[in-house]
Amino acid sequence: MTNNLYEKGNLKNLSKLKELAPEQLQAFSEFNSAVMAEGALDKKEKEIIAVAIAHVTECPYCIDSHTRRAKAEGASLEELVEAVFVVAGVEAGGAVTHSTHLHNAMDSEADDSLYRRSNLKKLGQLNKFAPEGFKGYSTFSRTAMKDGKLSGKFKEIIAVAVAHATQCPYCIDVHTKNAMKLGCTNEELAEAVMVTSALLAGGAYAHIANLIQSYSD
Repeated sequence: MTNNLYEKGNLKNLSKLKELAPEQLQAFSEFNSAVMAEGALDKKEKEIIAVAIAHVTECPYCIDSHTRRAKAEGASLEELVEAVFVVAGVEAGGAVTHSTHLHNAMDSEADDSLYRRSNLKKLGQLNKFAPEGFKGYSTFSRTAMKDGKLSGKFKEIIAVAVAHATQCPYCIDVHTKNAMKLGCTNEELAEAVMVTSALLAGGAYAHIANLIQSYSD
């Protein structure tokens, strides 16, 4: 028994899935292959998105495998790091935008609907009570999303994918609109969301290796 819960060697346990759940394994493999195939987004772009989403799910197996695949498809280290900073920006934005619920909770007359676009008008409250932090967040968010090794357009596609992984409706709304303004197509956004879906499933799939290891110890 090892004290390290994350050993690459754990992944050998996934070979047992052919016996434990062959039908489910086959369906997952076909799903993953279909999602990651060349389409409106090329394989390099999809692998960059996959690396980004793996940092949302915080699955070390997925980070390792998709970083290697992204590199094989021609992604540079700078591109991958920029993609992960998009993740950091969107996740920070999720906390910031959800602060509107804090202020709704303090208002006895607040609407019963928890998610309204108009809630975002209350972001000024966060700036009012934590101005320096809010200024720092705003600068960071703009910097994370600007053109760099990755285009601003592609960063918005990544942001839409990340927003679906974090399940922040404000982030989905804002970044979808930003992406469309920059010329993103429905096909590109749909494929990005499917990469998110595959990575969320993939994190669970990969961790079956730990389940089997723990059961066997």
